[in-house]
Amino acid sequence: MKTKKITISSMLIAIGVIVGNIIFIPVGVSKCFPVQHTINVLAAVILGPGYAVAIAFCISLLRNILGTGSLLAFPGSMIGALLAGILYKKTKNNLLAVAGEIFGTGILGGLLAFPVANFIMGKKIGALFFITPFLISTIGGSLIAFFILRVLDLKKLTNLNKEA
Repeated sequence: MKTKKITISSMLIAIGVIVGNIIFIPVGVSKCFPVQHTINVLAAVILGPGYAVAIAFCISLLRNILGTGSLLAFPGSMIGALLAGILYKKTKNNLLAVAGEIFGTGILGGLLAFPVANFIMGKKIGALFFITPFLISTIGGSLIAFFILRVLDLKKLTNLNKEA
């Protein structure tokens, strides 16, 4: 079972890093990445919160190393993945996983991006600057994940999430 989880995680990380070079929305110092939010919800439902956060971290790290992302990817992606995973684990409801991703990334991640941008990146912006672009990105990506989950055979996939 662990080998399957690691394999799926690796595939999601590869998709996230590769597609990050193709599909993104530049907003000031950030790059909004709807595919990240799709991956966060899918990982949260299929693999659980721990794997979802680890996948979000790895994608953010690799995109930063490759120069295709920014430091803002960390708070945006990881908080959303965590909330999506926790809400799904507690409720087994795909829509609540989507809501967790949207709130975690759009609101909490948008707020936490402010100190990262101001103090680490040296960009002087308003405290609420990232909420709107993060929300736009996460709503689009999370809804894509919701529709993918409706099509997939979740009985087979969610067996991987039982021990997560």
